Amino acid sequence: MGTTLDFLPFYCPVPSAIHPQVDAVERRARAWLDRTGLCPTAASRAWTAGTNSAEFYARFAPDADPDRLWIAVCWVYWGFAFDDARCDDGPLAADPAGFAAMAGTVQRALELPGSLDTGDPYAAALHDIGERFRACAGPVQNRRFQQAHRAWLSGVQWQIGNRAAGRMPDLDGYLSMRLHSAGGEPTYAMLEIANGIEVPAAEMDSPAVCALTEMAILVAALDNDRHSHAKETGHGQTDQNIVAVLTTRHALGSRQAVREAVALRDAVLDRFLALRAEVARRAGADLRRYLDDLGHGIRGNIEWALRVPRYLGLRDAASGPGAPGAPDALPWAERPLTGALDPRRLPSISWWWQDLSC
Repeated sequence: MGTTLDFLPFYCPVPSAIHPQVDAVERRARAWLDRTGLCPTAASRAWTAGTNSAEFYARFAPDADPDRLWIAVCWVYWGFAFDDARCDDGPLAADPAGFAAMAGTVQRALELPGSLDTGDPYAAALHDIGERFRACAGPVQNRRFQQAHRAWLSGVQWQIGNRAAGRMPDLDGYLSMRLHSAGGEPTYAMLEIANGIEVPAAEMDSPAVCALTEMAILVAALDNDRHSHAKETGHGQTDQNIVAVLTTRHALGSRQAVREAVALRDAVLDRFLALRAEVARRAGADLRRYLDDLGHGIRGNIEWALRVPRYLGLRDAASGPGAPGAPDALPWAERPLTGALDPRRLPSISWWWQDLSC
């Protein structure tokens, strides 16, 4: 099931980090998952547990408050379960109108304070997470997370709409969609909640920080396209992937498409690193923490995905993942790969290379 996607090393000159209490956080989050009823079969629980969600987010927020971190991990588990049941598979996976109605109900469950009477286990579990976030974080952090969550669901609806219409977007359209559909917005929005910080709006909403957040999301999303390719091939879900876009819409051979996809990702990461260093020099303490964890998320996402059973220990959808062997050495590149595609010519992301002085 391997492809040439698997054999190019990852460029990521960001130090590795992980929260020291990851195992305790994992136990608390797994217990919550079992109480929710989100995984009614052994196979569904195996696929969700096989996400190693605690390791995933412990790498994004290695210095977080553990009593906040475990709630963020619960959302990561929820997100993977929801993605499997309602986005990639199931009756709504090619029904944009049906998905929109369901997603609106689920989103509202997150936003509503107090008690909620619902027969939808995904809405009920997300409401519980929202209540826990409201109990440990302020209204600004919660509102930012809710808005990021809504943006993610809108991106998934866009992706489902393409699937239903049999439409393959071009590269610029794909990147615009992927910035939302990958789930990076709520994942990074939880950093403030997990860390107990609140970046002032004048900093968080500045063009530079908005660009840095988007770049971190896109780098991780394109990395996920590589990581998940074998799983998605086995489940017939590779209709919208960076390599498929480049081969289908831009007439590249598969090997060239892989190299161009990696080179594009590397160019975005290089711009992220340069702009982050510039912004960090004049950032407040909370923003510096946030910027550090944007980088931790990029690096952590790679390290997690190169070991996680969901991507590597593949069996089939009915039985769940097997247990992968940990790689002896992770494949790191010393320098970025260069390609023919210039991201500065893509309208949806070219603004990242403008002068973005805060």
